[in-house]
Amino acid sequence: MAFARSRQALAIAGVLGLALGVTACGTGSDKKSNKAGSAECAAYEKYQGHDGKKVTIYSSIRDIEADRLAQSWKQFEDCTGIKIDHEGSGEFEAQLGVRVDGGNAPDLAFIPQPGLLKRFADAGKLKPAGDETKAMAEQNYSPDWLKYSTVDGKFYGAPLGSNVKSFVWYSPKTFKEKGWNVPTTWDELIALSDTIAASGTKPWCAGIESGDATGWPATDWIEDLMLRMTSPEVYDKWTTHDIPFNDPQVVTAVDKAGSILKNEKYVNGGFGGVKSIATTSFQEAGTPITAGKCALHRQASFYANQWPQGTKVAEDGDVFAFYFPAVDPAKGKPVLGGGEFVAAFADRPEVQAVQTYLASGEYANSRAKIGDWVSANKKLDLNNVPNPVDKLSVQILQDEKTVFRFDGSDLMPAAVGAGTFWKGMVDWINGKDTVTVLNGIESSWPK
Repeated sequence: MAFARSRQALAIAGVLGLALGVTACGTGSDKKSNKAGSAECAAYEKYQGHDGKKVTIYSSIRDIEADRLAQSWKQFEDCTGIKIDHEGSGEFEAQLGVRVDGGNAPDLAFIPQPGLLKRFADAGKLKPAGDETKAMAEQNYSPDWLKYSTVDGKFYGAPLGSNVKSFVWYSPKTFKEKGWNVPTTWDELIALSDTIAASGTKPWCAGIESGDATGWPATDWIEDLMLRMTSPEVYDKWTTHDIPFNDPQVVTAVDKAGSILKNEKYVNGGFGGVKSIATTSFQEAGTPITAGKCALHRQASFYANQWPQGTKVAEDGDVFAFYFPAVDPAKGKPVLGGGEFVAAFADRPEVQAVQTYLASGEYANSRAKIGDWVSANKKLDLNNVPNPVDKLSVQILQDEKTVFRFDGSDLMPAAVGAGTFWKGMVDWINGKDTVTVLNGIESSWPK
């Protein structure tokens, strides 16, 4: 959906006060040691030969996150002589099409919606990735990821950053005090919810208000339950409309989500009844955990930056997250997530060099060391991931049992994924029955 990156941008807004670290490369006398041929530049030899060339990149990444991007490829620039000119925009999704249609396309774009990438590929605007980029991507990413940037058998670019959405946030401190254990199965999750409810506390808190994008957090619940109640194959058919939106399997998954979200005994801790979910902002939705007014909040890894200032986010801290349990562990470890893909509108040699580098383990580790970033790159060393929630996310993404699927509404036509699906979930929370809501979304699917 068009909101995928802006969700993360909102979440990252909470860390604007953090100071950026300074890399050793490109400063003072150290810059000389980073010239081509030096020991520090050995890892970049395959990308050299383009001194003085410029590559433009367009994305939705702004502010401190954009500064970290620039820092992450600084040594690459120093060692290759390629100048990377990155521009981030809050209107990225809309303006990218305007630029492409106007003959002013960037060399590369970080596209967070596979559906948008496919649209440009179908229109013949994108350049298929070169052989070196394709080989690097296949070496470092699972087929689950690479299929989202493959259109009609042509591969268009590797993932860059990632996020994990299959998380439940909780307070380790409270769990220890109450003698509660982190659940590892769905049945244990429900048993824990019942135990907490019996103690007089609403176990869950939730919020789906998000301005023009109100409803998206509820779609994530449905997508996670579709993966858990059906199978990855059925999930894929649902996102491509090979099964209708009101299929009985979808009804079952939505009702499963409703067993928590529409259960007055379970929600909405710290805010009110079920309907308060529709008016509670997603940024504030989990904060009652810190005050002991609820115990559980399902939200993505990027929610780590939404906690009040001074909150310790760690396995032994004030808040942390655990994997949203599978309904049937025998089916593997379903994981819902998102990310962006490095797609090319130009195929000059220097552009291909940058595209290949961004798919490499060297780049993933360079960016991870700076902090607040997750990647599904297999070469990413956990020791280079400082944030504990990011580390947990990378562990999940690198787990061989993980069955990853991209955010479903990002894969659907925008009129549905960022339209009737969002609105339908608001109506559902406000009391409309499951079948009526799903029938309405089904009727909106573009013919």
